[in-house]
Amino acid sequence: MWTIARTDLKQLFESKDFWVPMALLGLIFFLVVPAIILAIIVSVGNQAAVQQVSQALDLLPGSAKSAVPSITPDGMAVPPEAKVAYTIAVYLLSPVAVVVPLTVSSAVGASTIVGERERGTGEFLAHSPADTREIYLGKLIASLVPGYLTVLVGFGAYSILVNLLVGPKIGRWFFPTSSWWLLILIVIPPFIALALSLVLRLSARVRSTAAAQQATGLITLPLILIAYGQSTGGLIGANAIVFTLGLGAVVWVVALLSLVLGLRSIKRQQLLGVADNT
Repeated sequence: MWTIARTDLKQLFESKDFWVPMALLGLIFFLVVPAIILAIIVSVGNQAAVQQVSQALDLLPGSAKSAVPSITPDGMAVPPEAKVAYTIAVYLLSPVAVVVPLTVSSAVGASTIVGERERGTGEFLAHSPADTREIYLGKLIASLVPGYLTVLVGFGAYSILVNLLVGPKIGRWFFPTSSWWLLILIVIPPFIALALSLVLRLSARVRSTAAAQQATGLITLPLILIAYGQSTGGLIGANAIVFTLGLGAVVWVVALLSLVLGLRSIKRQQLLGVADNT
């Protein structure tokens, strides 16, 4: 299992035509876009447009409004542009931590099994001493690692960016919030595992990487929308921590069940491309 995972990760690292676009995708969503938006907001000052946007904060739920700081640690009032920047950073931009890792891991998983057949290595893998369980778990690990690494690196960089741009206006470093720590550690990992449990089964059944990637979009898009909506809803809801813990528990159960079913569905013949794919 570990040999299969290490081999796939090594091939992925050496495949610059894959990880360079994925790295650029993460760079754009985690750093470039947030930096432009937040820099504009915190630099415009007390303008009429910012004042109007800050008035819209009254439409947020009570728990979300109470979380937006109004007083700095030294007793100064937080300016309107800082409140707007805080709201955008916490409630609008940071859910990309759900979208980007799902996209990266799904792109890897889509070609992990069907790619073996296309490269001509599926027969070697099918006749190796590894059983189907070890092959499946090895492929799963190789697909999970890029997504989890994206979460750690990308969201870490985003957190530093937010604190550097908005933190001085608030008077302290504030991000990630407690709810976002729970989301990153408890909710995002099972969402990635759930998506991959479906993607790997799909990759074993289709006949080409292109077909796998096209069909993967149909699987991951609903999960991305659900994860994005639920993460945002959990962050601004009345009981954000309870909601996030409950959501994480439910998704973990569904993900583990889907992984078990996926493990049972993979056949050694599918690596050779001779299994019945109907």
